[in-house]
Amino acid sequence: MRIISGIYKGRKIVAPSKLPVRPTTDMAKEALFNILNNQYYFDDISVLDLFSGTGNISYEFASRGTEQITAVDDHFGCVKFINTTAEAFEMPITTIKSDVFKFLENNNQQYSIIFADPPYDFEVELFSKIPQLIFENNLLQEEGLLIIEHSKHTDLSHLEHYSHSKKYGGNMFSFFEWN
Repeated sequence: MRIISGIYKGRKIVAPSKLPVRPTTDMAKEALFNILNNQYYFDDISVLDLFSGTGNISYEFASRGTEQITAVDDHFGCVKFINTTAEAFEMPITTIKSDVFKFLENNNQQYSIIFADPPYDFEVELFSKIPQLIFENNLLQEEGLLIIEHSKHTDLSHLEHYSHSKKYGGNMFSFFEWN
C-alpha cells in the first residue's frame, strides 16, 4: 500500500502478511479523498477510523495534515503495526484495541469524519449497527460524515441517515450524515 498525497506522498508501507486485513485499494482511496478534499480542510478535522486494519486510511489523513486521528481495531497485531508505523513517520494517530461496537457504545467524543471498513462478509444487521450506534450516541459532528466501505454486493441504502454511495471497482463507499 502507498500513501497517495500529502507530506508522505509516495511512501510505501508494507504490512505483515499475517494480519487479517483487506486494505482499501489505491484507486478507491484516491477517489474517496478527492471527494473529501472538496468538503474539508484536513488540518481542521477529527477522524475516527473503525476496523482500521493496517491503518491505511489513518495514514492518508495524517499525511494530509489531520492532527486528531483515532484508529480502533480489535486485533493486537493491527494495533501494534499502526503504532509502529505512526511512530516511525511521527503521525498523530491514537490507537485503541477494542471491539468496535463496544467502543461505539462507550465513547462520547465527536468526530468530523468517521470511516468504517468492516469485514466484507458482515451480515447487513452488523453493518446497520455501525450508523445506528454512531447516530444514537451522537458521535458525529453536525456537519460530519460517516463513510462505510463495503462490497458492491451489499446494499446499505435502506439504513437511517443514508445519503448516497459511490462505487469503485468491487469497493463501495456508503455515506451517512445528519438529515
